[in-house]
Amino acid sequence: MFDYLIVGAGYAGSVLAERLAAGAGRKVLIVDKRPHIGGNAYDHYNDAGLLVHKYGPHIFHTNSREVFEYLSRFTEWRPYEHRVRASVDGQILPIPINLDTVNKLYGLSLTSFQLEEFFASVAEKREQIRTSEDVIVSKVGRDLYEKFFRSYTRKQWGLDPSELDAQVTARVPVRTNRDDRYFTDTYQAMPKRGYTRMFENMLDHSNIRIMLNTDYREIERMIPFREMIYTGPVDEYFDFRFGKLPYRSLEFKHETHDQQVWQSAPVVNYPNEHPYTRITEFKYLTGQDHAKTSIVYEFPQAEGDPYYPVPRPENTELYKKYQALADATPGVHFAGRLATYKYYNQDQVAAQALTLYKKITGVKQPDRK
Repeated sequence: MFDYLIVGAGYAGSVLAERLAAGAGRKVLIVDKRPHIGGNAYDHYNDAGLLVHKYGPHIFHTNSREVFEYLSRFTEWRPYEHRVRASVDGQILPIPINLDTVNKLYGLSLTSFQLEEFFASVAEKREQIRTSEDVIVSKVGRDLYEKFFRSYTRKQWGLDPSELDAQVTARVPVRTNRDDRYFTDTYQAMPKRGYTRMFENMLDHSNIRIMLNTDYREIERMIPFREMIYTGPVDEYFDFRFGKLPYRSLEFKHETHDQQVWQSAPVVNYPNEHPYTRITEFKYLTGQDHAKTSIVYEFPQAEGDPYYPVPRPENTELYKKYQALADATPGVHFAGRLATYKYYNQDQVAAQALTLYKKITGVKQPDRK
């Protein structure tokens, strides 16, 4: 008899499995449809010996000391501050938009104070900020919105920014200085030996059993357990009772090239006519020294594995119906991006999992392994 059947071996499932096994002495069975642990953060060495992220770039950053210290039990870290560029008007420019972005794009030599005045002069006033378009045009005006955001957002979400909640573009700051870091969190680093190694260390416990290539529905009636933790799509768990929750998916095209460097930044966005949204070069992320380099193109699409909940008011209302079902389902706990229909970062999923662990066990502080 297992104390917990955990569905999904990504961040939420793995953190909860480790805490329940090591922190509370519970016996855990964790299952996943895929042939590997780690969920979308899974990385591996390709045929050329380059460490790549199978499902696109995963960059760890957090302001939570608790989350960082918890994950530090399972990995050493490589300091890493993420930088992104955008291909706009034949130039490769910093994104988020900053002082250098504007000066290079328009051939200006503004100071930080002058840039504030520039933004104020081009910004379009909005009485209320409702949509992603409102967020950007109210900060930096129509031209920068069109050049950096509109086409990218349309490709990424299959919708115009005017049709999306403000939270989508609110995640991307606008700066008046030369800070070109994508994130400004207190803790910014990458697992020194990769994410998969971190998850392997996390799940290496005598109280944890792992079953891959397994649909939980095929074994839930055959293997006895007391409670379930479910990290898959919440609408799928309830057999789409109220209809499907909309998600965006991605197709990845990986390439390896016989040169040491492919592009000038870890990630280059393409907010233009290209069918892909961005290109990532993994050696920037991993710090690996190798004669070759590996890149991945990302092509957003409507069908396929669910990656991003689509943030629109009607989708939120639909999720609330599933949330009410989830809250009323005894013996099942829902955690993670897909189960709670939230666009969480890695650290947010880990924090949610740690909070749920404390809630279901009554543990106030995680123990030291």
